Amino acid sequence: MNLFYATFIPGLQNFIAVVVRERLSDVKINKLLDGAVLFETETSYDKLNFLCFNNIFAVINLSEGNHAKNAKIRNERKGDENFYTAEIENCIKYFIKESNSSPLKTPCNSVFNIKTIADNSSNIKTFRIIVSNENVPAAIDEKLRAEAEKQISRLSGLKVNRVLADTEFWFLRRNEGFSIFMKRLTLRSSWEKTLHKGELPPPLAWTLCRMADLSHNDTALDPFCGYGSIPGAAVKYFHITKFIACDNDEDTFKYTYNKFKKRKSGGIILHNMDFIKLPSVIENKTIDVIVTDPPWGHHKEIDNKGFLIKMFDIFYKLLKDGGRAVLLYVNDDVFKNAIPDFFEIQTQTPVLLSGKKAVIYALKKNN
Repeated sequence: MNLFYATFIPGLQNFIAVVVRERLSDVKINKLLDGAVLFETETSYDKLNFLCFNNIFAVINLSEGNHAKNAKIRNERKGDENFYTAEIENCIKYFIKESNSSPLKTPCNSVFNIKTIADNSSNIKTFRIIVSNENVPAAIDEKLRAEAEKQISRLSGLKVNRVLADTEFWFLRRNEGFSIFMKRLTLRSSWEKTLHKGELPPPLAWTLCRMADLSHNDTALDPFCGYGSIPGAAVKYFHITKFIACDNDEDTFKYTYNKFKKRKSGGIILHNMDFIKLPSVIENKTIDVIVTDPPWGHHKEIDNKGFLIKMFDIFYKLLKDGGRAVLLYVNDDVFKNAIPDFFEIQTQTPVLLSGKKAVIYALKKNN
């Protein structure tokens, strides 16, 4: 069995559990955490094809025993960075000790999956070690780091590059009482470094489309499409044949228009206009589903209450009776209080996005 550790947007754990179980008939979810899941499956990484994860790691070792024994001490010393560092360093020392006693030909001893360390594609030449305490970089003794690098290099045949490495080996400590030694399988930069300001991360765009229960024959709408993350995900992964997208910012619209033109993304109809004008180009009650990330006022000030009244009025006009809407919005009472009686809240899922508390609302228009 392959053991994976995958990260996702905090708050989506119940959604993630459903998706994982749907995709993998043999899956065993070992730990379902806020922002991460540990699961076993016979399926190899190249066939997982999950679009809701930020990153996926192959687990080399899972250490729980020492944490469980020291639970009382850990609680007493909560917030003590020296204690946290000691826990991580003990895991690294254990790896060094065990790997010294494990012959290279052994694919997996009783503790460490040596095969995971050694198996790397031909384009992977270098690695670096990441040490993390609850997803925050942690400093460790440099001699210990160098010794761990030496052992990984011996087992993998890779060279150390602490700046621009082809892959990463992580020692991660979690507050739930365990540590993981693992290899990162996703080899892209963090979304914060690659996305435009206000652009939705692809996993979140996919998640919104999935929560909207998109069907290929739906007529869908995103009145605030920005850089096109939602319509792009809908057409590519949910095979929507008619997706209407709108944005009133001219520069953003040009970027999105050119992006879809280059990709030759058929099925997307773009409008550069304010959402209030949409009834002039869309007939009333012709939209099956709206999936969108409306402006929250975090980039420029807006009259939230007045904006939401206008938005729901447009939604009511364009959506078919029984139509649905999935929206991401800041977590406050203004949005919830603005939802008119002709919309019913189906679900509301609190999430944490770039440090901001938000909610994914799934609504249904009453007949």
